[in-house]
Amino acid sequence: MKNKKARVIAFYLPQFHPVEVNNKYWGKGFTEWTNVAKAKPVYKGQYQPQIPTDLGFYDLRLPEVREAQAEMANAAGIEGFCYWYYRFDKNTRVLDMPIKEIMRLRTPNFPFCIGWANHDWSNKTWQKTKHYQQDIVFLRQKYLGEKDYTDYFYEVLPLFKDERYITVENKPLFYIYDPDSIPDVTCFIELWNKLASQNSLNGIYFVARADSCGKAPIIYNKAFINQGLKRYNYYISLGFNAVNSFSFRRAEILSTGYNKKIWRQIQRKIWGYALNKHDYGKIMNYYYTKEDSLEYVFPTIMPRRDRTPRAGRNALVYSNSTPEKFRNALKEVLNKISKKTDEHKILFLDSWNEWGEGSYMEPDIVFGHQYLEVLRNEILK
Repeated sequence: MKNKKARVIAFYLPQFHPVEVNNKYWGKGFTEWTNVAKAKPVYKGQYQPQIPTDLGFYDLRLPEVREAQAEMANAAGIEGFCYWYYRFDKNTRVLDMPIKEIMRLRTPNFPFCIGWANHDWSNKTWQKTKHYQQDIVFLRQKYLGEKDYTDYFYEVLPLFKDERYITVENKPLFYIYDPDSIPDVTCFIELWNKLASQNSLNGIYFVARADSCGKAPIIYNKAFINQGLKRYNYYISLGFNAVNSFSFRRAEILSTGYNKKIWRQIQRKIWGYALNKHDYGKIMNYYYTKEDSLEYVFPTIMPRRDRTPRAGRNALVYSNSTPEKFRNALKEVLNKISKKTDEHKILFLDSWNEWGEGSYMEPDIVFGHQYLEVLRNEILK
């Protein structure tokens, strides 16, 4: 934490290498780059396709790539990566090769934690092709109770005990993407804390991804966009230690208007598609709330977003993002967290390498290292 204004933890997508399930459903050799490279603009002036420079269209099977990513992130002031961990049941997991190799090779020497990406895998992730016009679930997320949760704990215990693993209050940080989907989440948390104590850990530091306003109602009301405190406290009551605040839905409504949101839903019903486009600067003007100053709320920082590679004409796009607008947003959130204890000055960066979502820090052909330089200049004193 020394000489930094915040503890920046960057979400890391391990999708950039072939895996059996993607080969089966999308074609041999499919990776996230497949859709990134073939993306086309869906409106005039849109920056698509977005093309990487320094690291190129990399393959995460190469340790040199993982080393270069860590060096780049460290230089920008990022504390570590939060690797998405896809575990559906004891015998079913995907995209775990990078984290296994990081443990096996003991490199890179760069902090990390894991986030349970506890959602189904389906063809909803990417736009449908002629082969998959209907929604199909490829892998179903399962919650099988105490025996399976115990197996899960011992599966990741070596990670928790690794000297590189990110901790808060001397506890390994474990992030849960969709806490609402776990039917017995309090039991899950209590069990893992018990098992942690039995295995010489001080407990687990559970962080819930928390949308500040939840699903939008049919009829707009002000209470909907101002329920962040209630929602965050709900997760704390379940046993979570902290929440990672996501306020994009709230910001979209305030910056673009609720009627436009409803109109887009109608368009999708009629025509089958509707671009969900917002101005990045306006989004960030409305994004941070007073709750982000709370000790147990860890805000999100986001350089840009454009889901065109994944969703085509149905994409969510935050247009007109620039490094300077990112700087403005950083300054605001750093002010929000400035009075917290150093241990809790955590910002989750969405994301390090979500190229399919157009939310990434890695250099590209238009902005180069500019986003990384902004982060370094604002985070490092």
